[in-house]
Amino acid sequence: MPRRSAGIALYRRGPSGLEVLLVHPGGPFWARRDEGAWSIPKGEYHDGEEEGRAAALREFAEETGARLKGRLEPLGSFRQPSGKIVSAWALEGQFDPARLRSNTFAMEWPPRSGVVRDFPEVDRAAWFPLAEARRRITKGQQPILDALARLAGPAGEAPPDGGGAAAPRQPSPARHRRPGR
Repeated sequence: MPRRSAGIALYRRGPSGLEVLLVHPGGPFWARRDEGAWSIPKGEYHDGEEEGRAAALREFAEETGARLKGRLEPLGSFRQPSGKIVSAWALEGQFDPARLRSNTFAMEWPPRSGVVRDFPEVDRAAWFPLAEARRRITKGQQPILDALARLAGPAGEAPPDGGGAAAPRQPSPARHRRPGR
């Protein structure tokens, strides 16, 4: 059975059209990568967690430090190059990237050094116009942006081929897991 993740494409309508909130993964593997490295806030289901919306809301809160309110609109499920299935929802809303408060993970760094360090799961968040978001997001998540553009309608940008406010919360305790988003 493929691994499953759930995430939320938070969007707003800016002066240049549709804008999407993306997050950049933290840790040393991603430190020097930018284009093609960003993601919607998402993460894997917990054992026994069946309801995708609950997993998506939990992951958004863990990665950004904010709880979302509003009606989530389903965007679909998207198979990633790794085989993982990402179920995504959309929500129109606001989030101030300066208020980012991510959970952390622990890993040995540098490798074979015996030194275990904590890293934020997400080290940055930013709003991007849809066209720029397509360049920044991982290739496997680009279809999520296409589905979002279709959902947003004429105010959004068409794919290249043819409510809710975030409330701040206290960061959750660190979870000790390797990055694998």
